[in-house]
Amino acid sequence: MARIFEYFVVCGLGPEIRTLDGTKGYHGTEYLYLPSLLDQYPPLNHTLYPPPPPQLPTCVLPAGVELFPSGFDSNDPLSYPRSYPIVLTEGDGSKIYVSCITFRDPVCEDIAEAYRIPPNSFADKCICVVSRSPCFRVLREALEEIFALCFSPSGSSKPLWDVIAHMVSDVPLPTPGKERVLFAIDNCLLSVEVPPKDGLPHADISFQPLVQCLDVDNLIKLFTAVLLERRILIRSNKYSLLTLASEAICHLIYPFRWQHVYIPLLFFSGVDYIDAPTPYMMGLHSGVDTSNLGMDGVVIVDLEFNQITTTEEIPPIPEPELSLLRGEILKLLHPNVVGIDLMRANFCGSSDQNLKIINKPWGEDHDLQLRLIFLKFFASILAGYRNFMENNATHVFNTQAFLKKRSRSTNQPSEPMIAQFLDSHGFLDYLESGLGSDENNENLLDKLQDALGRGQNPLSILPSILAEPEIVTISDPDVGVSGSGAKYTYDRFPSNVRTEEQEEKRKQILAAVNGAIEYSGRQTLSSPSISSLERAAERDRMVLDIKVKLQGLWLRLLKLEAGEDPLSSFEYGTILALIESDAEGIGGSGFVECIREHINSGWHGQLTEEQFIAVKELLKTAISRATSRNDVLTIRDALEVSAEMYKKDANNVPDYVQRHLISLSTWEELRFWEGYFDYLVEQSSDKSANYAALVTAQLIVLASHMAGLGLPDNDAWYIIETIAERNNIGYKLLIKLRGLLSHIHQLRINYWGVSSGKPQSLLPPGLSSPRLKDAADENQEPLEASGVGRSWVQSMFSRDTSSRTNSFSRVRKWASDGAAENGNARKQDMSSAGQKKTQTNVRILRGHSGPVTALHCVTRREVWDLVGDREDAGFFISGSTDCTVKIWDPSLRGSELRATLQGHTRTIRAISSDRGKVVSGSDDLSVIVWDKQTTQLLEELKGHDAQVSCVRMLSGERVLTAAHDGTVKMWDVRTDTCVATVGRCSSAVLCMEYDDTTGILAAAGRDAVANIWDIRAGRQMHKLLGHTKWIRSIRMVGDTLITGSDDWTARVWTVSRGTCDAVLACHAGPLLCVEYSASDKGIITGSTDGLLRFWENDEEGIKCVKNVTIHTAPILSINAGEQWLGVGAADNSMSLFQRPQERLGVPNTGSKMSGWQLYRTPQKTNAVVRCVVSDLERKRICSGGRNGVLRLWEATINI
Repeated sequence: MARIFEYFVVCGLGPEIRTLDGTKGYHGTEYLYLPSLLDQYPPLNHTLYPPPPPQLPTCVLPAGVELFPSGFDSNDPLSYPRSYPIVLTEGDGSKIYVSCITFRDPVCEDIAEAYRIPPNSFADKCICVVSRSPCFRVLREALEEIFALCFSPSGSSKPLWDVIAHMVSDVPLPTPGKERVLFAIDNCLLSVEVPPKDGLPHADISFQPLVQCLDVDNLIKLFTAVLLERRILIRSNKYSLLTLASEAICHLIYPFRWQHVYIPLLFFSGVDYIDAPTPYMMGLHSGVDTSNLGMDGVVIVDLEFNQITTTEEIPPIPEPELSLLRGEILKLLHPNVVGIDLMRANFCGSSDQNLKIINKPWGEDHDLQLRLIFLKFFASILAGYRNFMENNATHVFNTQAFLKKRSRSTNQPSEPMIAQFLDSHGFLDYLESGLGSDENNENLLDKLQDALGRGQNPLSILPSILAEPEIVTISDPDVGVSGSGAKYTYDRFPSNVRTEEQEEKRKQILAAVNGAIEYSGRQTLSSPSISSLERAAERDRMVLDIKVKLQGLWLRLLKLEAGEDPLSSFEYGTILALIESDAEGIGGSGFVECIREHINSGWHGQLTEEQFIAVKELLKTAISRATSRNDVLTIRDALEVSAEMYKKDANNVPDYVQRHLISLSTWEELRFWEGYFDYLVEQSSDKSANYAALVTAQLIVLASHMAGLGLPDNDAWYIIETIAERNNIGYKLLIKLRGLLSHIHQLRINYWGVSSGKPQSLLPPGLSSPRLKDAADENQEPLEASGVGRSWVQSMFSRDTSSRTNSFSRVRKWASDGAAENGNARKQDMSSAGQKKTQTNVRILRGHSGPVTALHCVTRREVWDLVGDREDAGFFISGSTDCTVKIWDPSLRGSELRATLQGHTRTIRAISSDRGKVVSGSDDLSVIVWDKQTTQLLEELKGHDAQVSCVRMLSGERVLTAAHDGTVKMWDVRTDTCVATVGRCSSAVLCMEYDDTTGILAAAGRDAVANIWDIRAGRQMHKLLGHTKWIRSIRMVGDTLITGSDDWTARVWTVSRGTCDAVLACHAGPLLCVEYSASDKGIITGSTDGLLRFWENDEEGIKCVKNVTIHTAPILSINAGEQWLGVGAADNSMSLFQRPQERLGVPNTGSKMSGWQLYRTPQKTNAVVRCVVSDLERKRICSGGRNGVLRLWEATINI
């Protein structure tokens, strides 16, 4: 049975006293101290109930604990008890409602004695009841009765904590709309009931404080800012006002919900959270100074002075809704206009009776009418919105069509406020939750729209109460049983009965404090050994307290569900603050120790994608802070726990946290590894073993961690060799160590491939060995690496240092120059096989006055050039920041510029073409269609709300476009209209693919989701989830889809099933391009790491069979044909690949993808390239530079 009261909690000054900045001990009444959880019911050791939120003490006493020389004084208003509600938000978005009373209570004698606090001192104490139900009234009334009963001169009939236990344990949550629960606290009868679920959400608060503090215009302005999800900071000098105003405004936006950070009462030490860049709604006491914070863009609502200030304009609500909303609110608020009872009957304007002038105090009827006024506003402004739900299964809303319809009906241009609202998380959540569909008949917005359409009273949409609720009486069986008539009175709020363990712990803490103070008082300041011991003891106690908090935060962080953003969660922010703000490193070391203890308790270390992101960033911060303090112990512990935690893809091997720590500089330091080695030797349990074997065993541990981090093989061996020689283990064991490291390196190469001297992602500890490559394939680079490794091991037989140094140098030379040597070897093979001389020609095409930002090559396929009679096949079309589109004809040497198309007003981002037209998309939000022959502007297509990122000419005079507004639109060029918004993403679209034969559309971008739609069926097929960062490249061939992302991986999907078949994770940077080779069903990927990787699918899955390192800058373009492969990079380097075996009629018996060999690459010039495109039919590659110059390379061959 659900209970209305989950906890009764007492917070205040605990046995471990610290100031707000963490300083231990009592430092006088001028300091504020950290609050602690003192007592609770149910008790902490109760197994049926989870513990209360760990942040509860900090939140219920947001200013901290203040000490006073005196208690309650009737002549001093500042000493009066204060009652206020607060709301806490869990990681899953659920709310916890708390009612608090703060008062001055005497400091416990044992604490005062231990810390030498003056006798008869008082400190802030807060009692609170915690509930999952928003029954603010009964929470407040019950708490006030408990407080009054405690300090009543007549006392209570039973111990106070027994009264509390009955209240918490026995009072149930009533059934909504059906029950009223009656219960008593001593002699006071209280009741609670919950309204029916099919009405407005339960809001057990008064809206009067909000409308009293803000006038109508400011109320509407705040309402608009909340709808548009701005950063909102509410200020007041009363805690209760902050919570009541925040809750009220959240109820006024129903049926929409606030989706972001929600802290109605922010604790004072968390004031720096105001600088957060994401939307939030926070309440902060007006006494807290924020002058040193950057408040740009923050909407500051001052409830005391009825002021709202912001540096960013809030678009107003459009007419006529603004005037109607303002008029309805004024009619309700003005005391001399309409009586509330008569206004209820006249809400629709249907009554023509004479209205009385009635003054009626604000009550629940006013609250209801105010909520209906705002619901009526939504019904008006979203009139007919259900007609624009394009797909009820996925709730795709046609925003542009709705805005156009509204613009026509109001005879007004586009309204920014409506457009921003329709793009908000709140509106999208409303659609996705099904509230906007016909499936949910409890949606009051739809009901109200229907009622208004039929001319009915808006109150008719609310459930009618046909019968009185059933009375449920909860009696206390212990009252009046003893008949002794004993009374219990208190001069302070009593403590609950502590367990023996709790009492012993409390005594130990206070005894340690008391002993430390007495001992330090007897010592002189010149006793460094004693002060060191004192500091060590103090640090241990601080670690203990922070560790308890971190344990709660860590467990809550692991409960984050899929789809939640961990980096904006309260748990992540609090842990990060503890790590960053702690100069002594207690937060960082405590966090690492929490993870270690969790692993030792049986946790397997598996994380979700979201948890993995958070843990990785927190460990990076902890290690960086520890490095700055030279805290080797924390670095060592973090290294070890990072090897235990991983995320696992169903189609991929585990990816350990340790692999993502390679960017930290501490791993490059020999002294760290030497210290870690000494620690391992000292901690070894087998001290009786042979010393050389002991050293070797610990060096193997070091090698495993180096492999997990991804240290380059050369650097790892240098460190291990240095430590091994220092310990004189002998050359035979040294050779075995070298062999082991070479084996790990070999496994790494076979999975991750070879990189040119960059930090490589190695196999993490415990990773199963991938299948080794066929040793008979002599052309594969890993075997060349293995040969170098064997030479290296052979050089170890000689103890001559110079020999090893020369061997070491040779390997470093191979790592950096291997690509060039391999390239020369390939050229020699080709020369002997083909005996054909190849010529290259590079032309410079000038015409643009700004950087080239878009390039397109006109292929024979898109112009239907079946017999080679189309002269425009092979044209290049470029776009630039100079707002022009230029058509280039490479066949006209010296006069390649064919035409210049002008019409855009901002940068060109995308270009496409067909037989007769050219289409371009720009940052000016428009798409322009040109006639290719006459160069005239045919149509200008407008409808996107952000820069256009992709365009595609389709058959049947259609154009497909995608933009940063998250929409994919199809246009009919003949009618200059948008046929439909065929796809909608939650963020900017960066790449798009469309199969005109099947009607399948794929689009992806900043939301890290690849969306698949069947345009002809008018439905969304799949949302492909798996990537964690932006998707920048996409390729679809048949039923196979390939995506490349900033998370350093590419993924292979099956379109029809919507499943991920493989994860290609071996690059050391974001993937900018992916390509599919249809002839051999292979995949080529290019990344910012400059590597080109060839992947092949066999019976055991997809594996990397070839790595090319001739490019040193990000790969921008890959284009694969039947026989040729063109590649372009950002450093203006280009390369052309071929398969000579197939061209010469020699069958390829080995790997098909490894058959691609470098044919030619032109001499590189100094230029920064923005885009590259290939014409494989004529063996041309063209690049567009930041200097506005096109570089056209043509490789002519004769075989």
